[in-house]
Amino acid sequence: MDQRYEDKTRSLTEAVLNSPGETDPAVRRAVEVRAAALAGRPTEGTPEVPQALHSYIDKVALYAYKTTDDDIQTLRAEGYSEDAIFELTLSAALGPGLARLERGLAALRGDK
Repeated sequence: MDQRYEDKTRSLTEAVLNSPGETDPAVRRAVEVRAAALAGRPTEGTPEVPQALHSYIDKVALYAYKTTDDDIQTLRAEGYSEDAIFELTLSAALGPGLARLERGLAALRGDK
């Protein structure tokens, strides 16, 4: 990957997963790993994601277009704020996006 894009990808990842926010960065990183694994990134174990998030994270990772207001209301009922849901959604979308990018770049390089 061109160095400037690699730097931008790293910067985006850092901002989404490690910047101060409503949710603990460890939870955001665990969400990203779970979502990336669903998209095919090989992982050695998956960090623990709160059970209340499983269904939503899986839906965002696999079928983002199927998320509804009801999904958001379910998380709000579990005590998650709008900001927390936004952060978790970004983390859940980032995982598959990066996994697919990694696979695409590997294919361009001729990796298996």
